[in-house]
Amino acid sequence: MKTDSFPPWFTDILLAAALLSRLPLPHLPESAFARGGQASWAYPIVGAGLGGLAACAGAVALALGLPAVFAAGLLLATLMMLTGAMHEDGLGDTADGLWGGFTLERRLEIMRDSHIGTYGILALILITGLRWSAYVALLPLGVLPVMAAATLSRVGMPFLMATLPHARQDGLSKSVGQPDVPTAVLGLGLALLIGGLCVGAAAIGGLLAVLLATALIGLLARRKIGGQTGDILGACQQIGEVCALAALVILLT
Repeated sequence: MKTDSFPPWFTDILLAAALLSRLPLPHLPESAFARGGQASWAYPIVGAGLGGLAACAGAVALALGLPAVFAAGLLLATLMMLTGAMHEDGLGDTADGLWGGFTLERRLEIMRDSHIGTYGILALILITGLRWSAYVALLPLGVLPVMAAATLSRVGMPFLMATLPHARQDGLSKSVGQPDVPTAVLGLGLALLIGGLCVGAAAIGGLLAVLLATALIGLLARRKIGGQTGDILGACQQIGEVCALAALVILLT
């Protein structure tokens, strides 16, 4: 499929999906990847699609008479497969690096190491358990609350990319590039629109929770490693999703 004739906005969505998922997508020309950072406005759109697909798997399980805890587990597994568990990987590396090292250089070294340590394992168990329990509560309400959480959880990444320097001069985040603040604000507006269509005014509460989490992660990353990396962005998505899910559980159940 030729992609040169796609409008720029659609190319940005494809580019964001290529970065954040393992979905089969049309081949993009090399020139398109120069817009990696500026395409981050589309992250919430990709989140809505991924969340919707995963939630449908859970909804089918519920419709077949399986218990909500099983359906929520299937939803979670589907979401991990769709994303290649890249955000979970970032969370584990971030926990190991920020708490396992005593100097900036050592923290970055640990984050790059493919092995996982105690902090990473505990972070993954805790965050996955919290997500699972929230899905158990929300999935019986339908597909839309899950879509809203997946959308809102991807607001923070563009803001960290736009406002924090790169902590290292190579790696995924560096290769993607740095968006400007208006790009991040556009993504926020789209996330609020999609979230509002899904869950109404409850999306505001979810968005505020994600933004608070993003600010705290940004402050911690700047203090610990001097900026952001791809692992920090992945951790931001995971923690942001937990915060969005918690807010929606409070507001919708």
